[in-house]
Amino acid sequence: MSTTPTSPPAVHSRTADPRRTAAGPAAGRRAWAGLVLLMLPVLLISVDNTVLSFALPAISRDLRPNSTTLLWIVDIYPLVLAGLLVAMGTLGDRIGRRRLLLIGATGFGVISAAAAFAPSAELLIAARAAMGFFGAMLMPSTLSLLRSLFTNARQRTMAIAIWAGAFAAGTSLGPIVGGAVLAHFPWGAVFLIAVPLLVPLLALAPFVIPESKDPAPLRIDVLSVLLSLLALTPFVYAIKVLAHDGVGVLGLAALAVALGSGAQFLRRQGRIPNPLLDLSLFRHAPFAGSVLANFLAVFSLVGFLFFVSQHLQLVLGLDPLPAGLLLLPGAVLSVAAGLGAAYAVRRVPPRLVIVAGILLTAAGFALIIVLRHDLNAAVVALAFAILSVGVGTAETISNDTILTSVPPERAGAASGVSETAYELGAVLGTAVLGAILAASYRTAVSIPAGVDPEAARQAGETLGGAISVAESLPARQAAALVGSARAAFDSGVGATSLIAVVLMLAAALTIQLSMRPRGARASRGAENSRRTR
Repeated sequence: MSTTPTSPPAVHSRTADPRRTAAGPAAGRRAWAGLVLLMLPVLLISVDNTVLSFALPAISRDLRPNSTTLLWIVDIYPLVLAGLLVAMGTLGDRIGRRRLLLIGATGFGVISAAAAFAPSAELLIAARAAMGFFGAMLMPSTLSLLRSLFTNARQRTMAIAIWAGAFAAGTSLGPIVGGAVLAHFPWGAVFLIAVPLLVPLLALAPFVIPESKDPAPLRIDVLSVLLSLLALTPFVYAIKVLAHDGVGVLGLAALAVALGSGAQFLRRQGRIPNPLLDLSLFRHAPFAGSVLANFLAVFSLVGFLFFVSQHLQLVLGLDPLPAGLLLLPGAVLSVAAGLGAAYAVRRVPPRLVIVAGILLTAAGFALIIVLRHDLNAAVVALAFAILSVGVGTAETISNDTILTSVPPERAGAASGVSETAYELGAVLGTAVLGAILAASYRTAVSIPAGVDPEAARQAGETLGGAISVAESLPARQAAALVGSARAAFDSGVGATSLIAVVLMLAAALTIQLSMRPRGARASRGAENSRRTR
């Protein structure tokens, strides 16, 4: 029986890279049928990350949350996911990955139906948090079960490419699906999408997908789970409060709790025999670089969608369905890019494929910066298509690298790390870029004189709130408010896009340097030494 290594796995040379060999028996029809079923929760989770994007204007008008509450409606779901993914991956290693998958699917479906009828913003946040809890059971199970279904390395890479393509497509399709649903139904209907996707999984998975678990599972450290949540939740809260209210005691206190809990979490992982997060894996450069790629690719994508979904509807005046369809080419290209990356990695080092994807993501934001004063529908669609190709490329190879960097019995925990990076990117993409955008809006918007104080507060918080208030104002005041609000909303696009470009370029450089084969880095160091002498 194999055991978990105490030191990071060796970096393979190009000729010995396991992704470039086809060792292991070929998978049959049952395995590919299992892949189809496993794509259903992947699509569901990724769609749920972004399906609310095009529902935000309707939620703003109906529930009338302030800007911070609106961000929490978006963020609480991936935040809970991120805090529990590694723990749920380890739980799946222990009790059975298929069993955990089915438990999560059942709970997710029930809570989604309840969220559809939430009467207030606070109850919607609570429902989204519960969805995150059950969703955390789904994601590590799907990726780790792929490893047991596909033992042939080349087939596994292709299966992961399809899995990652479904993930990227779901993220991109979320606004499109939301737009189609919102064209005919109230905003709550976007949550009912879960039901038809989960029924086939619950009915067929016990017969198609074999159970798998770690023969010597680690005990879950509950204190580590609590510390991870105490690090993540106050950190996101601090970002929102500091951006909304400025530097204050509450925001700084939340930040201090987050940093202190994070430090305690990392210290504990290095001391206990059953760490929730195996820090030794991060000493393996391909693993660490791939986790970084996962995080930043999704950070950029979700931050982009948070802005674009509102720009298309509330600034350009498009209905949800036409606005969503503008993003359809990007969703298709994202899937195609993932499949293309699976073929490219057979001839090109994985790090170069990941770096190319990150640079394309930066190019999408750069286009927004250059054309921000004429941000029409065509520019938005083109920028999203470029960004989606980059995300699809980077995500496919980074997930493959993460999964092949650990022994099979630790596949659930590694999958949890991979998906934690993804969900953290989703949380912070909305929190950081969304907070900057909201702060820019509040600073720049101008409320016409004579507007009721409560209405003025609402209009000063969000663009959706301003448009809702304008509906009850005289024509001249309404036109002035809507014009100011739209200009104020778009004023933050340059700053948020520039931050994203800088982060992408820094990530590309870091991955290129850290993931180079050790021999190449040693040779470069020796050459530099000779030049110095």
